[in-house]
Amino acid sequence: MKTRKEEPLFMIGTVAKMYNIHPQTLRLYEREGLLVPSRTKGKTRMYSEKDLERLDFILFLTRELGVNLAGVDAILQMKNQIEELQKQIDFLLNYLKEEIKTRYSSDVEKQNEVLVHIPKVKIVKVEEYIYKKYKKKDEK
Repeated sequence: MKTRKEEPLFMIGTVAKMYNIHPQTLRLYEREGLLVPSRTKGKTRMYSEKDLERLDFILFLTRELGVNLAGVDAILQMKNQIEELQKQIDFLLNYLKEEIKTRYSSDVEKQNEVLVHIPKVKIVKVEEYIYKKYKKKDEK
């Protein structure tokens, strides 16, 4: 089932106007595998909010950082791998917490001793970090 962000809403012409790019640029991104819009039965490209977020990131990399399309592809693949690894880490942590609760269900103090408390580290999405970093440079 598609989430609200994955619902196809925008046609290629609308997206091109929104981002001030030529529709051929969107077609190129699709040919390169950087964007994969859904299609209607009549083969019309339809872009979701999730597609637009990805396009935003692609345009940031190309326009602001001067990354070529091969570099964009590599960055997007690494970003996907990082997100997948983060999901696996979250799953593992939840599994460990549940396992500890099960094994030490009768002794709440032992539950707290088993887990080592590590200070929280804020994990920021790559695009947020890059955006903030370069926004500060622009303000100077």
